[in-house]
Amino acid sequence: MDFIEYQQAFTHDLRGSECPFPAEEFEQRLGEVRRRMFAQDLDALLLTDPSDIFYLTGYSTFEVSVHVALVVTPGALFLQVPSIEMGPAMVTTRVDRITGYRWEGIGEVLEPLVEALNDSADTVGVDAWHGSLRQGVVDGLKARMSGVRFVDSGSLVKQVRIVKSDAEIELLRQSARATATGLEAAVAAVKPGITDNDVAAIGAHALLAAGSEFMSMQPIVTVGRRSSVIHTNHQRQVIQQGDPVFLEFGSSWQRYTAPMMQTVIAGTPTEHMRRVFDGCRRVVDALLATIRPGVTFDAAAQAAEQALKPLADQVFFSGVFGYTVGAQFPPSWVEGSGFIARGGTTEFRPGMVFHLPICLRVPGQWGIGCSETILVTKKGAEPITSNPWTLGS
Repeated sequence: MDFIEYQQAFTHDLRGSECPFPAEEFEQRLGEVRRRMFAQDLDALLLTDPSDIFYLTGYSTFEVSVHVALVVTPGALFLQVPSIEMGPAMVTTRVDRITGYRWEGIGEVLEPLVEALNDSADTVGVDAWHGSLRQGVVDGLKARMSGVRFVDSGSLVKQVRIVKSDAEIELLRQSARATATGLEAAVAAVKPGITDNDVAAIGAHALLAAGSEFMSMQPIVTVGRRSSVIHTNHQRQVIQQGDPVFLEFGSSWQRYTAPMMQTVIAGTPTEHMRRVFDGCRRVVDALLATIRPGVTFDAAAQAAEQALKPLADQVFFSGVFGYTVGAQFPPSWVEGSGFIARGGTTEFRPGMVFHLPICLRVPGQWGIGCSETILVTKKGAEPITSNPWTLGS
């Protein structure tokens, strides 16, 4: 049986059986995307970001290193996947037109894409800054479609995704509950003499037992000096008396992730640790007080900067006080549709969901991070995670 026969073997009962949303939800999303395409004079979109494709079709898989493409035109969808992904494409989507290419034959993707795009396209939007758009695909299409103009439209779908539907928000709340369960188990396990891997293993077990699916990022656990280095993870390090243990977990629920950071001390925190921890709390409180519909991302960042000011010369902070989360795939849970940082002119709207990743690091010593995932409502910011805001276990 080849992959075409494999595709045809899926029964009516299995077709779309794991699609995460009803057809009406996808129709609404596609309708808004197509309205924006019309406003920007785009005849077609060529999407390759797995999370954008998921958002518009439900297509889900843990294999996201391969080329996958979705062509969106005013009247049709065309989904292209490698042969090994034909099963997920049939089970997780209701797309009528799905075609495959041999996993080992990447060059085969071009002619079907040309056919799909040539049906009506003079101007095609692509996400020129996303790593999923392969240079060979772009060059091959341009060589075969010399009369077609390819323009960067990477923000188009993200502008739709930034405001979550009620169904999406419920999935994020489910994720938040599982995230909390995993962190509670990990925090309770922290003590001198065990390793960061031990804590990560206990937390991961609790996340999975609580219902988390294949996650966008592994549970993150670092201790002592290694917690002062951003984006390190567990590495068999033994927890010593007095070490800070930094944890950042995010369960996955139908690809939706609500992350949270906690830091606990394996012993008694120093006064310096308490001051930095209080700084994290102060920054998050400033954001919670400022975020509301009509306020710009820049205004929220300025309020957070004022809260951080007493510590600004002593700690490293990334400069991003929040980023949107929603549906995403490895290696990140960052949605990429919005960042709370200086210069951001976008205004908060009800239905936006942000992770506020406030981690303050003293290089070479330790880092302390505590965060919330928050929902923007008509009244302001509502945490959907439940950080206990304590340094003790």
